[in-house]
Amino acid sequence: MKKPQVQQLLLMVVLFSFMVANSQNKSKNNAPLFSNFTYQGDDQVYKDNPLKSDEFYTPILQGCYPDPAITRKGDDYYMVCSSFAMFPGVPVFHSKDLVNWTDLGGVLNDVTQFNPHDTGISAGVYAPGITYNPHNDTFYMIVTAFSGGLNNIIVKTKDPKKGWGNPIKLGFGGIDPSIFFDDNGKGYIVHNDAPDNGKERYNGHRVIKVWEYDVENDKVIPGTDKIIVDGGVDPAKNPIWIEAPHLYKKDGKYFLMCAEGGTGGNHTEVIFKSDNPKGPFIPAPGNPILTQKYFGRDRKNRVDWAGHADLVKGPEDKYYGVFLAVRPNEKNRVNTGRETFILPVDWSGEFPVFENGLVPLEPKLKMPKGVSENKTGKEGFFPNGNFTFKDDFTTTKLDYRWIGLRGPREKFITTSKKGLTINPFDINIKEVKPTSTLFYRQQHNSFSLTTTIDYKPKSDKDLAGVVALQNEGSNYVFGITMKDKDYYIVLQKNQKTRRDAAVNSTIVGSTKIDIKKSIQLQIKAKGDEYNFSYSLDGVNFVTVGGPVSGDILSTDVAGGFTGCLLGLYATSNNDASPE
Repeated sequence: MKKPQVQQLLLMVVLFSFMVANSQNKSKNNAPLFSNFTYQGDDQVYKDNPLKSDEFYTPILQGCYPDPAITRKGDDYYMVCSSFAMFPGVPVFHSKDLVNWTDLGGVLNDVTQFNPHDTGISAGVYAPGITYNPHNDTFYMIVTAFSGGLNNIIVKTKDPKKGWGNPIKLGFGGIDPSIFFDDNGKGYIVHNDAPDNGKERYNGHRVIKVWEYDVENDKVIPGTDKIIVDGGVDPAKNPIWIEAPHLYKKDGKYFLMCAEGGTGGNHTEVIFKSDNPKGPFIPAPGNPILTQKYFGRDRKNRVDWAGHADLVKGPEDKYYGVFLAVRPNEKNRVNTGRETFILPVDWSGEFPVFENGLVPLEPKLKMPKGVSENKTGKEGFFPNGNFTFKDDFTTTKLDYRWIGLRGPREKFITTSKKGLTINPFDINIKEVKPTSTLFYRQQHNSFSLTTTIDYKPKSDKDLAGVVALQNEGSNYVFGITMKDKDYYIVLQKNQKTRRDAAVNSTIVGSTKIDIKKSIQLQIKAKGDEYNFSYSLDGVNFVTVGGPVSGDILSTDVAGGFTGCLLGLYATSNNDASPE
């Protein structure tokens, strides 16, 4: 064969290979384009309680932002929350006044160091602590990580706005650690743990331990651990789940604040006092110092489950406490999850007490003295109350409120002037694996979510749309797929009735459609009632299979620790077959 013929043949082979690869790539990456996303809150409590110029709303972080911890350096406040299997791990916020907060993203944002790829949604990381150490001008974030063999870890930074260092494994068990630095620079870690072997007296019996901490080498000092609380405030009453400890020092005395009673309806916050950081700690006679457990379930604008708190000196050295609580809907569901609230704290006496923390909580507070303006929802500050969040996805940097599950969002998304493309994984939303779903937390009991989607599935294995998800075994999938040669909108309900059971999937409703242009998808909730709708003309919405109950999106039905997540979803492993 002559040289020109060989070259021509090689060129044909290369072109053919490219065409085949390109065809396979198009088939494999049948990616939907999302645009014009709008989330709008519509809770009645905010309509009934408009803000005056000197007021702000609590919760300060609506939606699933539980287990808050807070610290201060000068006029800068930093707060962290639990994230479980959401990615990145441990969201961190900054404020100058405790009213206006900016979202700094997640502390654990390197998947090579924190990889929750095979954990249930309520695993991952939770109950972080954050402490500023003035002796070495360093911030410490300490947390329990239930993935990758990390267990209890600590990460450090000089400036939380510029990122964090690598996780450092700590040599102890238990959960809910926090770190405290004494006036002399010495460090201590306190955490929840099981009783010593053979000494557990009842189910829910836990202890609080303290360790001395080697600040130079970032490790606990072996042999220094000591149980400082055994059971809780009154051991004779068999108290359960003493946890979330924090150490403070005031007027030469040491104070240990903990949650007690479990994270549900009996949740409380209690306080102990000692002359030494290693005890003995004596409980305050007026415990609890914060709870909502004494009040009827039918009260208006009900807030419940209050506890798991942390204290900080606020503006003009007035103490404040951040804590978790829930806002149930009319069916006592907690679809918004455990949120971050704040209250002023009176520490004029021997022990701190949350102001109005032992009466039914109100939705708004007076701003701290010296704070002149509530800028929430403006100028980049995190919103609360009833607000509208819009995103056209045309910027290269997504808002930090958009998160992944069990892995980084960057693995499956691309943005352009047209919007957001999700490259589908061969993974179903029901699998305990990273899914190609971009999530936004449900932040109101009543809300609407609308987005535009351009998508034509190639087979019945392709689906793209929106999801409302409490966990991998409790969710709704609402999307576009195929059956035979026709396009359908389908609503699938996925529910696991027992932890050890398979997920039961049912088709709630489906409709054949003619896809000629982009389609709008909508989730609309009013308390427990959810509607999933679509529009072919951008004006008239048609509900599919609804209304449906949001019960499976609540922790009291689905279990676990998270709130409902609303997602933009694509998969090449669909099993929702239209009927």
